[in-house]
Formats: sequence, structure tokens, C-alpha cells
Amino acid sequence: MNYGLGKSLIIIGVFCIIAGILLLVIHKIPFIGRLPGDILIQRKNFTFYFPLATSVLVSCILSLLFWLWSRR
Repeated sequence: MNYGLGKSLIIIGVFCIIAGILLLVIHKIPFIGRLPGDILIQRKNFTFYFPLATSVLVSCILSLLFWLWSRR
């Protein structure tokens, strides 16, 4: 039996569940997507939004989590 494939599928499934839960509750966090540094350009028939500061914050948090997890 190949147990590596089974473990990989379980990890992917858990990741998908966590991502789904985050997508359901992310709108309830008040500052996500509206941080200073997020770029918002509105014109008459055009809106451009790029969450630069939010992306940097999420990247730093994920980097810290993966660094802590790799130290085990």
C-alpha cells in the first residue's frame, strides 16, 4: 500500500476545508481589504482596486506560520 498518497489527499482536504471556512468568515474581519496602502482608483466608469498592504500582511503571516511549522 502507498500511504503517502493517502496522507497527501487528507492534507489537501484539510487545507480545502480551512480555505472554505476562511472564505466564509473573511468579510467579518473589519480591516481586511481596507488597510492604509491598499490602492483604490475610482473614475466615472472604472474602478481599480489592488489590496497591496493586505497582500503584504497576509504574506508575512503565512511566512511566519510556515517558518514556525518547519522548525518542528
